[in-house]
Amino acid sequence: MKLRSIIVDDSSMQRMAVAKLVNNHPNLAMVAEYSNAIEAKNGIKNNEIDLIFLDVEMPIINGFDLLESLENSPQVILITGKPDYALKAFDYDVTDYLHKPITMARFDASVKRAVAKYEQMHKVNEDEEHIFVKSNLKKRKVILNDIKWIEALGDYIKLVTDEANIVILSTMKSFEKQLPQEKFLRIHKSYIINLEKVEKFNSKNVEVSGRSIPLSRNKKTELAEALSNV
Repeated sequence: MKLRSIIVDDSSMQRMAVAKLVNNHPNLAMVAEYSNAIEAKNGIKNNEIDLIFLDVEMPIINGFDLLESLENSPQVILITGKPDYALKAFDYDVTDYLHKPITMARFDASVKRAVAKYEQMHKVNEDEEHIFVKSNLKKRKVILNDIKWIEALGDYIKLVTDEANIVILSTMKSFEKQLPQEKFLRIHKSYIINLEKVEKFNSKNVEVSGRSIPLSRNKKTELAEALSNV
């Protein structure tokens, strides 16, 4: 297994050094290198990335600013020459924190941690299929069967589950891609429902776990077909 990786660092020398480590590691696959956070953000948006090697000290937009701007961040290994950032780094749920100069042993330990975390996050139990979401700067496991519906809240979305309401920074379109199509359906611009939680519906509304949710006119036929396959 290889984690698809990128390097974000304004120093060409440092990028070269980290790239050498990445290219020589059996569990990593280099996707791209970026010299600034703006290019990196576009690259992360347009490519499937598992791991970011991210320099903290970059001009204009630093590493922490980049993490703040990402809707769904891949795993991150922060790289810095200043140990003072270590405590702040773990507020961002980073996988590890490397201090320059990077030794081979320390790099290998970080990658091992990233691989273990990847395997844990992608190990799916059929009886407990789940996803991980980022809420309040922390990764949170959400059991798909526990989700009743998802509701748009401006720049955020709200996951209504059996136990709690979870608010995350994401668009409906982006989050919808993470859900299995056979179990979830977007029935309105502001609502995605769990088909297994539907109790009844008419031409205007769908009742999900006792809550009436608006149904877009052009979604009625699609909803009826989807429910017939549940």
